[in-house]
Amino acid sequence: MKSKLALGLMSGTSADGLSIVLAEFKPRSFSLKHYTTVPYPHHLTKKIRKALTLRTPELSRLHFDLGHFFADHSLKFLNKHRIPFEKIAVIGSHGQTVYHGPHDRPANTLQIGEPAVIAEKTGIPVVADFRPGDIACGGSGAPLIPYFDHFFFSDRFGKALQNIGGIANVTFVKKGQLPIAFDNGPGNMLMDLAMLKISRGKAAFDRNGQLARRGNILEPILVSLKKHPYFQKQPPKSTGKELFNLTLVPRRLWREKPEDILATLTYFTAWAIADSYYAFAPFGLTEVLVSGGGALNPVLMNHLKQLLYPADVRIQDEFKLQPQAKEPLAFAFFALRALHHQTNHLPSVTGAKRPVILGKLIHAPR
Repeated sequence: MKSKLALGLMSGTSADGLSIVLAEFKPRSFSLKHYTTVPYPHHLTKKIRKALTLRTPELSRLHFDLGHFFADHSLKFLNKHRIPFEKIAVIGSHGQTVYHGPHDRPANTLQIGEPAVIAEKTGIPVVADFRPGDIACGGSGAPLIPYFDHFFFSDRFGKALQNIGGIANVTFVKKGQLPIAFDNGPGNMLMDLAMLKISRGKAAFDRNGQLARRGNILEPILVSLKKHPYFQKQPPKSTGKELFNLTLVPRRLWREKPEDILATLTYFTAWAIADSYYAFAPFGLTEVLVSGGGALNPVLMNHLKQLLYPADVRIQDEFKLQPQAKEPLAFAFFALRALHHQTNHLPSVTGAKRPVILGKLIHAPR
């Protein structure tokens, strides 16, 4: 693969905005050129969070609304940075997950944000809808980021690359070894949902862990949460908001102080990550590199540092990579691979029967 520019779009399970990345890829390295996150207007966030319960006409409309939002802000992003559109080889769009059911019969998944609208408005080819190809081949459609981690970050010492988005996922990489990767727990999901409930929709997350820092960890609640069977399940495994949502939180938690609720859920999130390392890490770890929105929560990061001591736990900074830029960057790379008819996932991680090329290509006239 020669040096190429690609745009990556990511809308995560928190449904708070669209992350956009422009990067240049070379055979074994990349250069992050520009990055931003565009917050969704309140009405759009509200629709996305209710997407699972929408009637078919409303869901179809939201599918196209998001396609227009992705396209319009991609255009603004490129214009702001004075990037000629013809220099962009491809746009990789993950889309917004509405439902992920890898263990249903049949296995299924749904991401929305119509890519044909993006291609038409930008005039740039789009690769989108990556997860169904893996599921069709017998995999769970997740996690996909480990391919990116393995491709760019494997070295002889070995490390854990931990992403904490709505759901937390980890990739253990070491040169000469196949990576092991899986979703290791709720990530920001429970903390964010709790904050929405506590604030009656006024706050989407506990900024800088301000509430959690002041609270006490409620041990009886923690003991109950730790019993969830997902944590004993062997990799490969993936999960989502269908499993980790407020229905698994004991009702008595809501009678506690808001700061104690956040303190407990923040610690539980860190515990779930650390516990998965002790159970499934394939080698001793000296380095844990954290990305995603959770990396910006100092309370969560401090818990991880204590639970994983003496490993060095820090925000991932290779290639000057901002914590929330990694996922859109990965999907830009996956799209470029797909455009060149190259595989872009790890069957050993997802459980797929064989390597395939993930994503659906939408051609667009220049």
